[in-house]
Amino acid sequence: MGPLAWFLLCGLFHSQAGGSRLRQEDSPPRIVEHPSDLIVSKGEPATLNCKAEGRPMPTVEWYKDGERVETDKDDSRSHRMLLPTGSLFFLKIVHGRRSKPDEGAYVCVARNYLGEAVSRNASLEVALLRDDFRQNPTDVVVAVGEPAILECVPPRGHPEPTTFWKKDKVRIDERDDRIKIRGGKLMISNARKSDAGMYVCVGTNMVGERDSETAQVTVFERPTFQRRPINQVVLEEESVEFRCQVHGDPQPSVRWRKDDVDVPRGRYDIRFDKEEYVLRIKKASATDEGTFTCVAENRVGKVEASGTLTVRVRPVAPPQFVIRPRDQIVAQGRTAMFPCETKGNPQPAVFWQKEGSQNLLFPNQPQQPSSRFSVSPSGDLTITGVQRADGGYYICQALTVAGSILAKAQLEVTDVLTDRPPPIIRQGPANQTLGVDSVALLKCRASGEPHPPSAG
Repeated sequence: MGPLAWFLLCGLFHSQAGGSRLRQEDSPPRIVEHPSDLIVSKGEPATLNCKAEGRPMPTVEWYKDGERVETDKDDSRSHRMLLPTGSLFFLKIVHGRRSKPDEGAYVCVARNYLGEAVSRNASLEVALLRDDFRQNPTDVVVAVGEPAILECVPPRGHPEPTTFWKKDKVRIDERDDRIKIRGGKLMISNARKSDAGMYVCVGTNMVGERDSETAQVTVFERPTFQRRPINQVVLEEESVEFRCQVHGDPQPSVRWRKDDVDVPRGRYDIRFDKEEYVLRIKKASATDEGTFTCVAENRVGKVEASGTLTVRVRPVAPPQFVIRPRDQIVAQGRTAMFPCETKGNPQPAVFWQKEGSQNLLFPNQPQQPSSRFSVSPSGDLTITGVQRADGGYYICQALTVAGSILAKAQLEVTDVLTDRPPPIIRQGPANQTLGVDSVALLKCRASGEPHPPSAG
């Protein structure tokens, strides 16, 4: 039999055995205010209320988990006090890992000689909030316009902790329509650059607050084009450029592709010029035709823009002389130079030959140490240390698939330059005033020995 039941049985027996006379105005005890469940922080004061009525006025005692509670009436050093109303007051809640003397289920019992009344059970629990979060938020990287989600699970606690969030040490305003907090989850829709910062999840209950580890939210911008490559049409041998300009955060890396293959360096000149990425082809050919794509990429996105290149073949044109070789009179030991410039499509191949000789001279031909003859890349023939045997006619020939042409000039070698008189202009050009679209004829006659060539 428990102590409480034994105590009640003894009280009832005493009442009957004592033969106390029941007065008409007396009444048995009745609980008019029952204690309520409490959750209290460690070290804080607390009160379990209990109020009873009866005549004579009942005495009140408290029991915890079936054991009578000692109060200051039993021990003046006790931290529990029985108030005149019958309530149980705790100066401070005592709670430790091993000893939990105040936590439990309480009832108050009111007694007089007519009987007793027992209140409803009331639990007293000690609030708790541990330090460590069960899940800390982690860093998040998103693009502008994307949702950003942070999650945390607060420390274990009693009562169960609620959560809120801070950004850069300031509590987040949940009135922002883009922000929703559900449990430990923070959801930001349509992220902006201003959402970047340091976030902390805060778990709280009546014990206090606990901060999670800090999580960084980084809001980047996807690459976007300020300038895109355009379609281009060029003639063979012409230069051409494709340009693109991109913006993003972080700054995107850019590469070029041709027909879905990264372009090889060397054939194509790739550079960064005034905030633009440039792909340049110095001399376009039919093999360069295709689609050139500018690919820009950073941590949060990738974009592409393309332009096509069409290379038109130049119309075939037979060789023509731009500058013809001219007769030369050169003293022995001096240098003779015969110009010979040509044009055509394709570009003519130029070579020289002395009339009556089988030897051909080509541009960039490896020159023998003893050789005095050379042809420049542009087609000019140079003879150094002229000798009398070098005299004669020299022929410049230009050859393509569209035809061939030739021109010759005489080299006359003298011992020394003679006192021949210079050429004389017999008739020079005169000033003229003409109408638009009319033809102008400028005359020039010269004489000399040998007869001077004229140019106009």
